[in-house]
Amino acid sequence: MPSNDPEKIDIYTIGFTKKDAEAFFHLLEEAKIERLIDTRINNRSQLSGFAKRDDLEFFLDELLDADYVHDTDLAPTKELLNEWRDDEITWNEYEGRFEQLMAEREIEKSLDQSQLHEPTVLLCSENKPDYCHRRLIVEYLDKKWGDVNGVHLR
Repeated sequence: MPSNDPEKIDIYTIGFTKKDAEAFFHLLEEAKIERLIDTRINNRSQLSGFAKRDDLEFFLDELLDADYVHDTDLAPTKELLNEWRDDEITWNEYEGRFEQLMAEREIEKSLDQSQLHEPTVLLCSENKPDYCHRRLIVEYLDKKWGDVNGVHLR
């Protein structure tokens, strides 16, 4: 749920799987999203359907007048993602290694905190944030900046 505290930064997150385009864009519209940050490594996969980079950028602009940004600094490495998907590491190991990766990349410095006061959503493919790096990004930024509120659109 969005915060009513003007000092807090609401960072929305969404996954596109198990949603059709209508439901996906309706959720973004309800949240009044002005910017979508794509946190996927591969944003051109045919499996992404309406969420392929060029299509997504077009729909965001046409339907919501929202900006599209692809930021691979917010994505896990292919190796780390494959280790998790192939059950070579546990979720706890993945979380720790992804947090270390964010710290090495210093994402808290590369993201413009002032822009995040405008409704911004982090995109990944996972349907729910429980086992998704977009939740970890929000938690990491809250540790670094404080006053970050994650709003997971479902």
